[in-house]
Amino acid sequence: MANIAFLGTGLLGGAFAEAAAKRGDSVTAWNRSIDKVHALAQFGVKAAATPAEAVRGAARVHIVVKDDAVVEELIAAARAGLSPDAILIDHTTTLPALTAKRAERLHAAGVKYLHCPVFMGPPAARNAQGTMMVAGPKALFESVQADLAKMTGRLEYLGERSDLAAANKLFGNAVIIGLSAVVADILTLAQASGVDGEDAIKLLGLLDLNGMVTGRGLNMAKGNFTPSFELAMARKDVRLMLETTGNRPMAALPAVAARMDQLIAAGHGAADASVLGIDAVQRP
Repeated sequence: MANIAFLGTGLLGGAFAEAAAKRGDSVTAWNRSIDKVHALAQFGVKAAATPAEAVRGAARVHIVVKDDAVVEELIAAARAGLSPDAILIDHTTTLPALTAKRAERLHAAGVKYLHCPVFMGPPAARNAQGTMMVAGPKALFESVQADLAKMTGRLEYLGERSDLAAANKLFGNAVIIGLSAVVADILTLAQASGVDGEDAIKLLGLLDLNGMVTGRGLNMAKGNFTPSFELAMARKDVRLMLETTGNRPMAALPAVAARMDQLIAAGHGAADASVLGIDAVQRP
């Protein structure tokens, strides 16, 4: 098994480190709050006083932190202990533009770097479930492919464009966050209508959400807004929703209504409701 390091042992990083140690890897970890590393001692994870100490002798260094600024700070702090053959595996959700610049700078300096954000929480990380995306040099990916596959239920290599995993991570998180906001509004509608929230959520099972994404979503991406549900009619329905909820706090629908009003005023009322995305695509 390999000697590996983890920089960042919060909820996700700590779960990854625990799982790696249980698989038999020799794991050294650093975290700004050292107590979080000490909590992993029961699994055999060794604590390091500095990032440079943590990465010394490691074949792989996994970075799981808050944002780009912390990634940059930790890489700079770790460089003194980094082996020339070590591979930096960055699981952090980051800005695509900064990810591309970081990858270019590190590769030019001879540092091996892959961006590998994930769609998983701590339980999935402990049990090798969820999805991990990888962007960066193909040869570098292939050298760690088998090791990364042990960490996840699904491993997706997106290609050599270094910012592509960062962009796709934002796409996925936009769905998660946006869906949470819409569900919050549905629960508010249910409350205002005297319907049990759990019953309202169960009824959503009648909708083919995957079909909507692959059908309506692809039409939107192609700029095809041929109507099947006219924007003006959809706006009427949103008005009914807002009237039903009254003064209760809403997470998403008021903003949707405002955008619909803009598009209707611009003459798009007879187009499909998916015309909400018209400014993001080129129309045929």
